[in-house]
Amino acid sequence: MEKPLDLDTVQAFVLAADLQSFTRAAEALDSTQSAISFKLKKLEHRLGRRLLERTPRQVRLSTEGQQFLPAARNLLAAHERALEQLDQGPVRFSVGISDHVAGATLPRALAQLHAVDPGVVVEVRVGSSHELMPAYERGELDAVIVRREPQDRGGKLVMEERIGWFAHPDAQCWSGAALRVATFSSACRIRELSLRRLDAAGIAWVEVFVGGGILAVGAAVSAGLAVSALLHRCAPPGSVEVGQRLGLPSLPLAQVRLHSRVKQARTQAALRTLVAALKAG
Repeated sequence: MEKPLDLDTVQAFVLAADLQSFTRAAEALDSTQSAISFKLKKLEHRLGRRLLERTPRQVRLSTEGQQFLPAARNLLAAHERALEQLDQGPVRFSVGISDHVAGATLPRALAQLHAVDPGVVVEVRVGSSHELMPAYERGELDAVIVRREPQDRGGKLVMEERIGWFAHPDAQCWSGAALRVATFSSACRIRELSLRRLDAAGIAWVEVFVGGGILAVGAAVSAGLAVSALLHRCAPPGSVEVGQRLGLPSLPLAQVRLHSRVKQARTQAALRTLVAALKAG
């Protein structure tokens, strides 16, 4: 009888394949990149197959890895079902995610979370950072993944994201000598920051659209109404970065921080997976 597969190595393989990164897989498992690499080598040795192709910038499935991945997912799912039949059952937690952070990556991140532990029920609230942090502080959310605001304290830095000036390629960006801008509501830190940078650079601007969130401002950009300061991860499809071409001031990195009061090991693991998947984009 052959020795059974080590589930830890199978889980490391699935995460590395899905997140296309040993680093992200290590974050999801609260481990190290070297430990993930060791587990993958152990699994490949056990199977006698090379499952992942590694380059300095990318991790991708080999042909044999593509063939093994569905079976690996099924094995992990069967393991989770077996545990649920004992005493684990479903668990839940609530998390708020800034709309700037969620961007277009949220569906993939939720799919990754479900693949790792289908028994976790996650309640997700997407909104602005200045709305989510007070909700967390009031105890309405177990965790938040938000852009750091000047008044915020604590939390763990989980990523830094570039902010750029985006517009539709055919947009009419100027109204005379004034830059046409689409902004977020007055409570948004990115709005305040971007307009202050324009003022400091001596660039006249006119506000032609104000939106209450990424979806609204992204729609204005896609419609060609104006230029907007956006995180690169949430720029609408078809838009382009126009800051250098238009001579607009550079914008700083946005810090994204995790605040969490999640204590249970299983939900902590689920939250790590969610963060790692969001970072993977």
